[in-house]
Amino acid sequence: MRVFTEDTIARACRQFNIDSPGTATIMDNAKLSAHLERETGIPVIHMELGSPGFAPNKVGVEAEKAALDAGVGSSYPPTDGLPVLKEASSRFVKAFLGIDLPPLYHIPTTGSMLGAFGAFAGVSQCFKGRNRILVLEPSFSANKQQMAILGTPWKGVEVTELRAAGMEEALRRELAGGEFAAIVYSNPNNPSWMCLTDEELAVIARVAGEAGTIVIEDLAYFCMDLRADYGTPYCKPYPPTVARYTDNYIMLLSASKIFSYAGQRIGVMCVGPELYHAQFQALAARYGGSGIFGLTITGNILDQITSGCTASAQYGVAAMMNSSCEGSLDFVRDVSEYGARAARMKEIFLRHGFTLSYERDARGPVGDGFFFTLSRPGMDSARLVDELLAYGVSTVSLEKMGSARQGVRVCSSRIKGDQFELLEERMAAFDADHR
Repeated sequence: MRVFTEDTIARACRQFNIDSPGTATIMDNAKLSAHLERETGIPVIHMELGSPGFAPNKVGVEAEKAALDAGVGSSYPPTDGLPVLKEASSRFVKAFLGIDLPPLYHIPTTGSMLGAFGAFAGVSQCFKGRNRILVLEPSFSANKQQMAILGTPWKGVEVTELRAAGMEEALRRELAGGEFAAIVYSNPNNPSWMCLTDEELAVIARVAGEAGTIVIEDLAYFCMDLRADYGTPYCKPYPPTVARYTDNYIMLLSASKIFSYAGQRIGVMCVGPELYHAQFQALAARYGGSGIFGLTITGNILDQITSGCTASAQYGVAAMMNSSCEGSLDFVRDVSEYGARAARMKEIFLRHGFTLSYERDARGPVGDGFFFTLSRPGMDSARLVDELLAYGVSTVSLEKMGSARQGVRVCSSRIKGDQFELLEERMAAFDADHR
């Protein structure tokens, strides 16, 4: 039995200027489902928004309080970051990726989404007549919105198609024309949770290097491929990263996901030394100065967007990074609950007639984690979103995520213990009504 009538959903859509849930953005569906919940009193199981599901880490909270008490709120932070966080981030990357990257190359940003925005702005302006970005699909839909704001053209290509065609040669064909300034991907992938391996990242680094293309690597879900035993400081195995194979990269870290510190809006942009010091005539012509990439990102682009990253938040994240490196804070154990939730959710959905849109990556069956993807035989992406919302389950279309496959993205972060029984009940009704 549906919990929301067609008329109820249609009225809510009109109020928010949404054509339908199936064609709406992540944030629009989050607002729509929250409105339905408030207006009707009927609980919605929120699976649309990738918001952390745990309390912020206390180590960070206490360090941020102490910084505010010490008076850091009275001064503007430097746009390239406070030394306390730059040094902690350098230590963190060494401890958990095995990469030596000195503090200079670590730039705090107002969330990794802002880091992505700054990265897209910078890379798309480096080369005269070459500003296009290659997106490995499926991908985080907000990044396309950022490119739209910047007027940056992009092309999407499915990772599964690259693999099937022979990744190195297929990627070389994509980059052969010299039209792409950068290539971007997330690892683990949002939304599919597929992961690129070290071997695949070595290919990306090699082919991108041949084409003079910058690599943007989004590591928002850091160490969250729970199939491997990541997360012991200064010990292998380390998560795959393109930084192992090239210096021509931008790597994005998110305190929102690693430390559940989403409300403070802070992340770190790590820039490879070769790229940081590279001089681009196009940047010099646009902004003046020498056209050095790292200085342009901090002094011209990020400075104008946010005028620096909140000082107290930098102290908070620095404390959490340092505690992780010392072994007193186990952030991987803290976020492993997402995997347990995802496994339980998948079991319910699969038992009631759903299938996984993306089942495997180069390592085997996709692991359980922050996201997964679902399909329903006979339903396209938009209709499945619409139908699930009628049963009180809010998701987002895979079409919005650049996927060539039909289905929805599901996030495991916000479901609560007492909602698993409700999910079971609603999906049993869904299955009975849609057989």
